[in-house]
Amino acid sequence: MKDQRKNGDRFFLKPAFQALTIGVPFCVFKLLFGLLAMRAGEAAGPITVFAWLVIVWAMADLVMNLVRVAYHAAGREAPIEYCTIAQAGRLFKRPGFFLAVDTLISFSIICFVLWSGWITLLSTSESYFWYAATTLNLISISVVNILIELRRES
Repeated sequence: MKDQRKNGDRFFLKPAFQALTIGVPFCVFKLLFGLLAMRAGEAAGPITVFAWLVIVWAMADLVMNLVRVAYHAAGREAPIEYCTIAQAGRLFKRPGFFLAVDTLISFSIICFVLWSGWITLLSTSESYFWYAATTLNLISISVVNILIELRRES
């Protein structure tokens, strides 16, 4: 039974699972935030520049997550991190810490979009992307945390 549980646990802790259920949803949040900032910045240049930077950042992170999935599917170790911030963390030999910083920024973006009221500015299709990303992200993070705790107890 213990070996079966460990095999099941491994699936949820694999880079492909984490990239698809945590990394990609974070990219969706960043991308939608960038689009919302673009709408808010139509009359102001600096906000538009910021919005484009966020959109490029989100797309770069999305590519990085999908590259990690492809490497994992090929049975190879990925030469890159899950996101640009964690990649920068490699320079300091602290990619995990920088990944945690990216997580904090992503959650801050989510909170800003919710509390600012920008969430109401999403189109219907954009809202469905937001809902899907939220559902996937929250459920997967919870499952991973449960499995980590179960491993500690065994």
